[in-house]
Amino acid sequence: MEGEIINRVANSKLITFNLEDFYPEGERVSIDISQWLMEGIVLREKDFRNDIKEHDWSQYEGSFVNLYCSTDAIIPGWAYMFVSLQLAPYAKKTIVGSSETLESILFAEILQNLDISEYTDKPIIIKGCANKPIPQNAYVLLAQRLQEVAKSVMYGEACSSVPLYKRKK
Repeated sequence: MEGEIINRVANSKLITFNLEDFYPEGERVSIDISQWLMEGIVLREKDFRNDIKEHDWSQYEGSFVNLYCSTDAIIPGWAYMFVSLQLAPYAKKTIVGSSETLESILFAEILQNLDISEYTDKPIIIKGCANKPIPQNAYVLLAQRLQEVAKSVMYGEACSSVPLYKRKK
């Protein structure tokens, strides 16, 4: 049929990799430990331990938690470990750092354990637009992993992609 519209993208061997498909479900929670410091800056061990033990940690069931301190307090390393051990029975993951660091760590673990063999010798496009908070580091790690096996790696959408890598013949 003359003038028939053919969707070349749908008929291509191009595989779209969407990081959103790997986004770990669960509430994200940031906990500022300065709330358990005297005047937000001094850690008194006995008071700190008591406050931590009395806190209801069950409210973080199934959550991904990042611990941080919003003040310029000097926090001994054991304090974060102590809080993390209270969270351990409830939280899916606990880290020290920002919410962005939490997302980067989650994606690093996912991508490190991802079986990429199905992408061997295939042209891959890493989808660029996301509705979920995908850290930039996840895109970098994914591109590096795919470079090991893919025929080519692009970024964006099929209609307007940016070529990143093409294996030499």
